[in-house]
Amino acid sequence: MPELLIQDDGAVRVLTMNRPEKRNALNLALSEALFEALRAADGAADIRALVLTGAGPAFCAGADLSEFAALSSANAALVERRADITAKVHGVFSQLTKPVVTAINGAAMGGGAGLALAGDIAIMSASARLGYPEVKHGIVASVVMANLVRQAGRKVAFELVATGEAIDAARALELGLVNRVVAPQLLMHEALQFARAMAAVAPQAMAATKALFYRAAELPFDQALKAGRAMNQRMRGFRKDKP
Repeated sequence: MPELLIQDDGAVRVLTMNRPEKRNALNLALSEALFEALRAADGAADIRALVLTGAGPAFCAGADLSEFAALSSANAALVERRADITAKVHGVFSQLTKPVVTAINGAAMGGGAGLALAGDIAIMSASARLGYPEVKHGIVASVVMANLVRQAGRKVAFELVATGEAIDAARALELGLVNRVVAPQLLMHEALQFARAMAAVAPQAMAATKALFYRAAELPFDQALKAGRAMNQRMRGFRKDKP
C-alpha cells in the first residue's frame, strides 16, 4: 500500500496519510511523499484546494520512532536528510498558493500536531486529541515550534511544549488552534465543504490572499499596511469586473 493516498474530488485534492498500523507516523518515505504531493497539487491547474487527513483512527502520531536508531552521528547524511524534509514539510503549507484544510480525524501528536495546525483551516473531530509529548521522551518539539508559537501565542505554546500534555478538541477550539469541532462522522463532510468553498474562489485572488495573509502576520503593523496597500493596487489588475 502507498504511504500516501491521493484522490481528487472535483477541484479538491484529498491527501490521506496511509500508515494506519503505525498511526500514520511520519517516516522518511511518508514525509517525502507528502512534501512532493503538496507541491504537485499546488502546480496542478485543475486543483484549487486540498484536504489532508489520516487513515484509520489516528491523524498522525508524529515522527516514526522506529527510525530513530538509524539517526545517529554515524549516519550524518541520513540525519541531515531527515531534518531537511521535516522542516520542508512543516514550512511548505504557508508557501502554497492553494488553501489546505486539515481534517484531524484522531490523535495528532508531535509532528502530527504540527501538521494539523500547519493547514490554513483546521477541522477537528470531537473525539480527537492534540499534543506535543516530545519533552516527556527527553527530546524537543523543535521544528513544529515555529508554527505553534504563531498559531497559539507564547503562553499557550510554551505550556503545550513544556508539559507535553495533550488537549482535547474542545480545548483546542477554545484556544483558537482549530476552526471547527465536529462529530467524527461529519469530519470529512465539513472539511470538504470548506475546501470546495475556497476552491470556488478565483485562483489569483486566493493565491494573493494567502501570500498577503502570511506576510502580514510576520510584519510590523505599518509594514503590513504598506504591503496591503500594494496588494490593493495590484488586485485591480486581475479583477474580472473592473471597469
